[in-house]
Amino acid sequence: MSEQPAILTETLTKHYGEVKALVDLDLEVRMGEVFGFLGPNGAGKTTMIRTILDLIHPTSGRASILGLDSREDAVEIRRHVGYLPSDLSMYPNLTGRDMITYFSNLRGGVDKAYVDDLAERLQADLAKKVGDLSSGNRQKVGLILTFMSRPQLLIMDEPSTGLDPLMQREFQMMMREVAVEGRSVFLSSHTLSEVQRVADRVGIIRNARLVDVEFVDDLRSKAIRTVELQFDGPVEADVFAAVPGVRDVEVASHHATMSFDGKMDTLLRTATEHYTLVDVNTQEADLEEIFLEYYREGATV
Repeated sequence: MSEQPAILTETLTKHYGEVKALVDLDLEVRMGEVFGFLGPNGAGKTTMIRTILDLIHPTSGRASILGLDSREDAVEIRRHVGYLPSDLSMYPNLTGRDMITYFSNLRGGVDKAYVDDLAERLQADLAKKVGDLSSGNRQKVGLILTFMSRPQLLIMDEPSTGLDPLMQREFQMMMREVAVEGRSVFLSSHTLSEVQRVADRVGIIRNARLVDVEFVDDLRSKAIRTVELQFDGPVEADVFAAVPGVRDVEVASHHATMSFDGKMDTLLRTATEHYTLVDVNTQEADLEEIFLEYYREGATV
């Protein structure tokens, strides 16, 4: 794994007049990881990507990619980065194969066998004109263009648009393979289920500011889970309500259901001290519930 971060930003800021599109972004994306960048439309995800790629200039702050300055070394950076924008545009009268050949030549050539492998995995029809393809099939061509040079860093903005569930799963496998090889993926998305399955860490952006960076497992462990306990006899709600982290206790005869964000051993110890426990069922919150918690009205972080 490289000592240089894949992406490093320092107080990166972008204003459009009075509109603050990105504010004081400090972020490090490591080599060998899939990093998910989460936020609703308008939160600043695309602005961040365009700024670090020198497609737009920051108002203040700086960024580097693979140890190279994002402005001074912008041309060199493009040799090592695969980029898939959210508003992908291609020449409608060229076939998918023509598009791949064109961009391959710009890069000085790519491994044709690898391109064929990507096309097969994504079930991409490269013989049709791009203008005749559905949005999902155009996206497949875009993914091949992004992966085909085996870049050190892949930056993708809403890359699953139009892909069916089977192709999404294949795409997720492709991203994990990149990370295993020591390369990196920066995945900007609001498709929470995708990020949850594939990312090592996630950054959450709200109102142009980065509000948290967490390992996916750590983020999920902080979430409130639903716990159902079954006993061999009637139970009282007050016993569980006194446990730190327990809320919204509901008791029905031999069953107790509650929301819980504490340590399970504490809850189970309390339960077994008072009653005979027969069964336990827990349902952990997924990233969508956690994400909504960050964005609910008046949320604090």
